[in-house]
Amino acid sequence: MKYDVLVIGGGHAGCEAACAAANMGAKTCLVTMDMNKIAQMSCNPAVGGIAKGQIVREVDALGGQMGLVTDATSIQFRMLNRSKGPAMWSPRAQCDRGKFIWTWRKHLDMTDNLDIWQDQACELLTEGSADAEGGLHVKGVRTIWGVEITAKSVVITAGTFLNGLMHIGRQKVEGGRIAEPAVKMFTESITQHGITAARMKTGTPVRIDRRSVHFEDCERQDGEQDFHCFSYMNTPSADNGTTNVRPLNAQPCWIFQTNEECHEELKKGLPDSPLFNGQIQSIGPRYCPSVETKLVTFPDKDHHPLFLEPEGEDTNEMYLNGFSSSMPMDVQIRALKKIPALRGLKVYRPGYAIEYDFFDPTQLNHSLESKKIKGLFFAGQVNGTTGYEEAAGQGLVAGINAANYCSGSEPFVMRRDESYIGVLIDDLVTKGVDEPYRMFTSRAEYRILLRQDDADARLTEKSFDLGLARRDRYDRWIEKKKYVGGIVDFCENFAIKPRLINADLERLGTTPLVYGCKLVDLVARPQLGLWSLAECIPQLKALLNEPADRREEIAEAAEIKMKYKGYIERERVVAEKMHRLENIKIKGKFDYPNMKGLSIEARQKLQRIQPDTLAQASRIPGVSPSDIDVMLVLSGR
Repeated sequence: MKYDVLVIGGGHAGCEAACAAANMGAKTCLVTMDMNKIAQMSCNPAVGGIAKGQIVREVDALGGQMGLVTDATSIQFRMLNRSKGPAMWSPRAQCDRGKFIWTWRKHLDMTDNLDIWQDQACELLTEGSADAEGGLHVKGVRTIWGVEITAKSVVITAGTFLNGLMHIGRQKVEGGRIAEPAVKMFTESITQHGITAARMKTGTPVRIDRRSVHFEDCERQDGEQDFHCFSYMNTPSADNGTTNVRPLNAQPCWIFQTNEECHEELKKGLPDSPLFNGQIQSIGPRYCPSVETKLVTFPDKDHHPLFLEPEGEDTNEMYLNGFSSSMPMDVQIRALKKIPALRGLKVYRPGYAIEYDFFDPTQLNHSLESKKIKGLFFAGQVNGTTGYEEAAGQGLVAGINAANYCSGSEPFVMRRDESYIGVLIDDLVTKGVDEPYRMFTSRAEYRILLRQDDADARLTEKSFDLGLARRDRYDRWIEKKKYVGGIVDFCENFAIKPRLINADLERLGTTPLVYGCKLVDLVARPQLGLWSLAECIPQLKALLNEPADRREEIAEAAEIKMKYKGYIERERVVAEKMHRLENIKIKGKFDYPNMKGLSIEARQKLQRIQPDTLAQASRIPGVSPSDIDVMLVLSGR
C-alpha cells in the first residue's frame, strides 16, 4: 500500500493529523489497532479546561475536528474562570464517551483521501543514510501481520501503547490501555536511528456504578446553557438565543470529599503502592497526582475534593476525578467506602497506573518533524505531553506539515504570540520535558492575545491559506470580522450626552457623566456591557441584533476588544519587540562547543538543541541573557 501521509495511532493526535493531511489533499492512511476505539477518552470523559479549552478553540479555528465532535457529544458545558478576565476564560465540556468515539469515526469515514487500516505497526522503514548526502528518510512501516505500507511522510501518534506496562498494586500487566495490548518492538525500530526514548507514567481513577452512589451526600453541579460552544461553525438558535449545538441530554456532575477514615485505609496500602515500593521508576504528572501521592505530599490535609462525572447520557458508569490511583484494588474500594456518598460502592474497574515510552521532543523541529529522519513526525503523548487537547493540537500541526512535506511546501509554524499550540510546541522542542507536560495559561507570556474568544481571528485566515479551512469557515469569519468592526466603530464615534444617559447610568449602578463622552468610554466601565447599554441606546440595540443567529458571540468579541484595548495593545507591543529575535536565524551559524564567550552549560544545550532563532535560544533553560548578547553581537545585529 502506498500513500502520501501515513499516521500511526488512532487517538486524538492521530485523528486530527489524518483529517488535516487528507483535507489538504494528501492521500492518507490512518493505522489503528481498533477501529471501534477511535479517539478513545482513556481517562477523563471531558474536553477543555484551563488553557486546554483555548487549544480546542484553536484546533477548530484551524479547521480541525475536536470542537465539532465535542459540541455534538457534550452532556455538560461550562465556561471556567468567569470571575477573572477574558484571557483566563476557558470552555470545558463533559462528553458522552461512546458517542464521542462514534462521532469521530463518522468524521473520519466521511473524509475524502483518507483510508483506515486496522493493524499494529512494529517496524519503522527508512531509506538512505544519516551519513549520506541526502540524509535518512522515512519510507513507511511494517505491521505485525507483515503488511508493508509505504509513504512519503509518517506521523507517529502511539499514545501510551509503546511498551506500555499497567500497574494495580504489585500486579503488572503489559498493555497500552486496560484490556488492550502494548505495542512491542516499534520503539526499538525508531531508537536504532539515534532518536532518544525514555519512560513516563500516568494514571486513571476507578470507574463507579452510579446506582451505588448516595447522591444526597453530594453537592450537585449543573452545566450552563448560554451561547458558548467549542466550534466557531456552530450557530445559536435565532429565535431564543440559546444553543442548539448540544443535542444530548444535559447531565450533572457531583462533588464530595475524601475524609480521615478514607486516608487511613489508603495509608495502610502504601507499602503495596507501586509508586512507593520501587516498582514504578518513571515520572508522573505533577499537576494531577495520584491520591496516594497527595497523602504523602500533603500529610496535614484531612480531605481532598472529588468530582464524580458521568460517562454518558445512557450509561451508569461514572468517573471519579481526583482519585487517580495504582493502589491494590481492595485498598481502593475499602478506602472509598469510608466516604458517606460511596458507602454502598460498586465499581466497574479499579484505577491503575501505566508506564510507556516517549521520545525526547528536543530532537524535533517546530514543524514536529524529526531532526534525525526526514519526513518523520511525532505528535501527542509520544512527545512527553498529556491531555487530549495537547495531543489534538500537536496532531493537527503534524498532519499539516506532513502534507506540506509531501508537496514541498514550507513548514507551518506558529509563534508563541499566535496560539497556545505555538507555546506548547515551542516549549517541547526548546526546553524538553522531565515530566508529562500539560498546558496552563501561566505558560503563555502573551495570554491576553491568546483568548478563547479570538482564536478564529488569529488562525482562520492562516488555515484557509494552507488549504485546510474550507470556504464556508473563511466566509463565516469574514462576516464576523465585519460585524465586530462595525460595532467597535459605532462605539468609538457615537457621542453620549450626560442629560440623555445619566438616569440610566444611575439605574445600572455606575457614576453619572459630568461631561459628554464617546460610547466606547462607557463600554470600558466594569459595571457596563454592550447589552445593558443597548437598552438605553436604540441604535446600538439594532446593531447588536445583526446577525440574529450569532449576536451574542459577536457582541462578546466586540466588547472584549473595547474593554481590554489598552492591555491588548500593550501586550502586542511586547510581542513585536520579541519578533526581532525571532527573525534572527542562527541555525548552523555557530560552532557552539568552541564559543568561549558562552557558559559551558549554554554551549552544551545549544549544541544539543540547535535552535532555529535567537529567540528560541533565549528560551532554553541554562542560556543566560549574557549568552544571548554574545550571540547577538556575533550575528552582526
